[in-house]
Amino acid sequence: MKIPTTLKHKPVIVTENYEDIDGRSAYNSDAKGLSLGLAQWNDRGRVDISAKVWRHTGGKWSRQSEELPIHRVIDLAILICKAKEHFKDAYRYEKLYDENSPCIDRVGLQGDAMTVSVCTDNPLIDEDIQLFADALASDDELLSERLHLLANLLTDMGYGYNKRT
Repeated sequence: MKIPTTLKHKPVIVTENYEDIDGRSAYNSDAKGLSLGLAQWNDRGRVDISAKVWRHTGGKWSRQSEELPIHRVIDLAILICKAKEHFKDAYRYEKLYDENSPCIDRVGLQGDAMTVSVCTDNPLIDEDIQLFADALASDDELLSERLHLLANLLTDMGYGYNKRT
């Protein structure tokens, strides 16, 4: 299915067969494509690149299609990596996190830091964190394949895992 090019988001780089590789939903996904393109919120004289997940209901393109600024896509990848890193050793904690210090890490970005924490404001955190850990473990092969590919690409581009810049 071809990604539409007549809408506000202007695709430049696309994956039009995303439904075939969409994790557990592969071959049965409403997410039909991914694109990097010109953001729909661009103002005159300002051009931002965004990433978009294109969803299709079977009858039309869905309003649930999501467009994200490209830096947020990378920030989400960082968040995923920090979560996976946390859950590797989370078994050490009775509730899968340190109740006295729910902050997992602070990742330096742009002169400040992105705080990665367990959401203790969630009244069902004890149940939800177990469900999250189980889902993460269940999807480990799926996620690890993509993370290994990403690590190799980053290394090939000069952002090797031994470099800390």
